[in-house]
Amino acid sequence: MPHPDALLSTCWTSAGDVMPQRNGDLSPFDIRDRVAAAAEAGFSGFGITHTDLVAVRESIGFPALAREFEQHGITTVEVEYIDDWWCSGERRERSEAVRADLLHAAEALGASHIKAGAGQAGDTVGPDRLREEFAALAQAAAAAGTRIALEPAAFSMMTTIEPAAGLVRDVAHPAGGLLVDIWHIYRSAMSYEDMERILPPEYVFAAEINDGYQQVTGTLFEDTFDNRLYCGEGDFDVASFVKSLRRLGFSGPWGVEMMSLDHRTLDVRTATTQAAAAAAKLLASAR
Repeated sequence: MPHPDALLSTCWTSAGDVMPQRNGDLSPFDIRDRVAAAAEAGFSGFGITHTDLVAVRESIGFPALAREFEQHGITTVEVEYIDDWWCSGERRERSEAVRADLLHAAEALGASHIKAGAGQAGDTVGPDRLREEFAALAQAAAAAGTRIALEPAAFSMMTTIEPAAGLVRDVAHPAGGLLVDIWHIYRSAMSYEDMERILPPEYVFAAEINDGYQQVTGTLFEDTFDNRLYCGEGDFDVASFVKSLRRLGFSGPWGVEMMSLDHRTLDVRTATTQAAAAAAKLLASAR
């Protein structure tokens, strides 16, 4: 069991002296430098995207990355992102290819969980199909020694976490649970009290903390990827979110998902240090 205040560096990207636009999932920095920087900042976990995992597989290889994690005290690994897992046709083909890559990577790296998405606004899927496909996804994860953590974004077909909570409860597979991101809880206009009432405690596999302004800037998608703030710098009342999950029995680790225009202008060590310091201070204040 991880320490209850363990931090997992997840989905932060930094562009150094490059302009801070979003330019895909592939980090411009060497994976070994990123792991070292995360560990030096105080993170004991590390999140990595499919695009980066493919680059690792084709360069240093997963065994070498696993050794980097071990040498730097990274004990929790998260890989992402499986979406369209209920689809057919071309979307299903793309999803299956990503799924195969991530299951292989998760097994090789001993990942705690694989993030899964909930599609796009406007997607419609029958409840029976969702249950069947999620159960199959969870079973595939279990066979690889990992779990699925479903994260319904506020701009997905599950605009709040309530239908996702119902899905994992109905499927009731020990390898199928939820990732709860404060960003999407807040942006879906759900109170932390309602979140606490809705979530099935045994299926909360992961949590992510960050902060932001009450007002959305641009589209919800743009705001999500460009305007996050460090914990404690915005309007989200991160401490109350943390307290709600702790009352449910969640013991971490806490993923720090930091994506913003400003954050992407920083060098790797400054980015990780600032994100970790803000999160650690917040978690201490919320004890």
